[in-house]
Amino acid sequence: MAEGRQGVHRSADAEQNRVYWDLSSPEYDERAGEFIAEGWAWGLWQVSEDELGLLDDVEGKDALELGCGAAEWSRSLARRGARPVGLDNSPVRIARAAEECEAAEIEFPLVTASAERIPLPDDAFDIVFCDWGAMTFADPYALVPEVSRVLRQGGIFVFSGATPLCWVAYDEGEDAFVERLEVGYFGMHRWVTPEGSVEFNLTIGDWIRLYRDNDFVIEDLIEIQPEEGAKSAYRTEAETAWARRWPMEQIWKVRRL
Repeated sequence: MAEGRQGVHRSADAEQNRVYWDLSSPEYDERAGEFIAEGWAWGLWQVSEDELGLLDDVEGKDALELGCGAAEWSRSLARRGARPVGLDNSPVRIARAAEECEAAEIEFPLVTASAERIPLPDDAFDIVFCDWGAMTFADPYALVPEVSRVLRQGGIFVFSGATPLCWVAYDEGEDAFVERLEVGYFGMHRWVTPEGSVEFNLTIGDWIRLYRDNDFVIEDLIEIQPEEGAKSAYRTEAETAWARRWPMEQIWKVRRL
């Protein structure tokens, strides 16, 4: 097994996001902590993994969660017999994960690092996954090759995040998703949010080419349509209504060849 990346290294964007999440951690936990506390559910409206079936059978599998936050997801995998590792760019979020794991009497490795440079060995995992987390806040052109490196052949990479469509339909002046196109589609990559974090996204074609260049084959792309009455700690009722007409959230599942 080859050696992993050594030492702590963060790009300027990763460092900016570290500061953002270190400062935002208490507010985030207050707003969303209870909503996502059980793990095993995806995204903005917490669609159950039992319904989506994206991770296959996790029992006995080595799994890496990128951008684990308080590690709700990783604990849910550990309860189902997986061997998780949680990684987050923010030391404050990792400290929260350690507190929650101790309270739950569940133990697994927690790593403080940017997902753009994963300090773990090659071919170490059967599953790499991310529920928004690092795939929102790390450059995919650095992250996806790292995922390919740490995944074993036949391993899966599953992650949720924003759709390209919601990026181009966001009006920054109104701070709202609108019924018109506001931002150019082609060339999307990096955006500094009004709150000061740096987020990333790609066009569908660019995602596909990035997977292909890193030895992945696409198995699924789910565009989430929230049900009537769906609740969210992340989106208002108006935003949820928008997402019933146009996809706001997507989940990719790809497999390493």
